[in-house]
Amino acid sequence: MKKISILSKLYLLLVMLFLYVPIFVLIVFSFNTTKSHSHMSGFTFDWYVKLFHNKLILRSLLNTIIVAVTASVCATILGTAAAVGINSMKKIPKAVTLNVNNIPVINPEIVMGVSMMLLFVFFAARMNFEFGFVTLIIAHITFNVPYVVLNIMPKFRQMNPNVYEAAQDLGCSPAQAFFKVILPEIMPGILSGLMMSFTFSLDDFVVSYFTNGSQAQTLPITIYSMTRRKVSPEINALSTIIFLVVIAILVSKNIYERKSAAKKGVKL
Repeated sequence: MKKISILSKLYLLLVMLFLYVPIFVLIVFSFNTTKSHSHMSGFTFDWYVKLFHNKLILRSLLNTIIVAVTASVCATILGTAAAVGINSMKKIPKAVTLNVNNIPVINPEIVMGVSMMLLFVFFAARMNFEFGFVTLIIAHITFNVPYVVLNIMPKFRQMNPNVYEAAQDLGCSPAQAFFKVILPEIMPGILSGLMMSFTFSLDDFVVSYFTNGSQAQTLPITIYSMTRRKVSPEINALSTIIFLVVIAILVSKNIYERKSAAKKGVKL
């Protein structure tokens, strides 16, 4: 048993190293005095200073955040409404609808990107509009909605199905029963779907590549165009900042969940 325990810990350590060593290398070389990615010449914050003066990267980052926030909020609203509707279905239609919902999740991104591009080209030829923020946001909403539904549906299964009717028996209108009883029960799933949608929109490349316009380039596309020449250490600096922000959000979320669980007397 001790050997198995040691081997499992060693395996976990190797997996963690495989996942995080490249990130730590990126962080280290974001402070390098030269553009070298193999030799550390010295320590400097110059690349972070230059990053905040690089208009192309900052504009792409702003575009990415605008698209991610808009798409994730819209996808969360649509996904929540869809989950509520699916939950009220009978067994067979419900199973069919969930299977259809899973298709974009399993589908390769290249298929989604090309199909969305062809759809927008079809409408662009008839409605006289150009590729840009609108097409990009619609595409992101499309691939985010299924993930929101998948996050919310388990919360419906965990919930007592009689709670909604009980709330109405006690004097709540259907709308009051939904907002005061159902919504708080499924809120963890809604928040998980929102965060997942925001994350997927933030780092999406394939779908964005096929549906963006010249004025709506996102950060992944800008970085890809830079890799054709040579990746600037400014990208290392930006990646380091994004990584630290994500870590801070995750730590804050875990602290909040632990405090909430402690108040309820639940051990995590």
